[in-house]
Amino acid sequence: MTAIAITGASGRVGREAIQAFPDDALTLFSHSKSDDLETTTLEIEDRAAFAKVLTDEEVLVHLAANADPRAEWDELSGPNVEGVYNAFEAAAENGLERVVFASSNHAVNMGNTVSPIRPESTVGNPTAIRPDDPTAPDTYYGVTKVFGEAMGEYYADRTGIEVVSLRIGWLLSREELRAECADRDGAGERYARAMWLSPEDCRRVLRRAATCTLETSPVVAHGISRNADRFLSLTETMLATGYHPKDDSSDVIDDELDDRTGLETG
Repeated sequence: MTAIAITGASGRVGREAIQAFPDDALTLFSHSKSDDLETTTLEIEDRAAFAKVLTDEEVLVHLAANADPRAEWDELSGPNVEGVYNAFEAAAENGLERVVFASSNHAVNMGNTVSPIRPESTVGNPTAIRPDDPTAPDTYYGVTKVFGEAMGEYYADRTGIEVVSLRIGWLLSREELRAECADRDGAGERYARAMWLSPEDCRRVLRRAATCTLETSPVVAHGISRNADRFLSLTETMLATGYHPKDDSSDVIDDELDDRTGLETG
């Protein structure tokens, strides 16, 4: 059993993270209280408060952030810059063994967008991206995630703490994925197909990132499902963490199209 602290526990990814660790000792933090979830309120921009609450944990899964890819800098710099520094510093100060930092596909997506003002889009023939390729943020949000990855590398080298920077794709249910693809143009649908992360695969990759044995640190990992249309490479992530995704956006979307076609022609 591992003692794991999760920030941003009431968020979308945070709720999957809770389910990812059914047999571990969890300490849950959130920005505000939720009616359906028991968490401790934590303002991640408060450095002293952050350091004070991480006392008995072994691993920090740091998900708390402003997750809006279209947010302006002043909305991001507090939680996504100061908050990230506070997370790594609190972990190091309290002797934690590992930090899993929630990075994003937006840290590397600029080269494959159809336009700099359309971060959630993908060109027809995207370039494959491996974890050790140069970063290419597509938004201010992406810039803050590049910062977080750099902070993780710094703390891993400086303090010896293990760090996994997990570039999370687009967490959607199957129904939400179908709806997004139906509502988007070709570039938007390609992005959804490439970046989909199913709830089940989200739990799988978070568990591996937090508990697997690491041969090296820091590790940059790609948190997407095994989508046929992906351009984020999964090979390195699978080798480094043992993550084996099971779901594929094409199965979800194309099966739906096949079902509709059958109804129309039957």
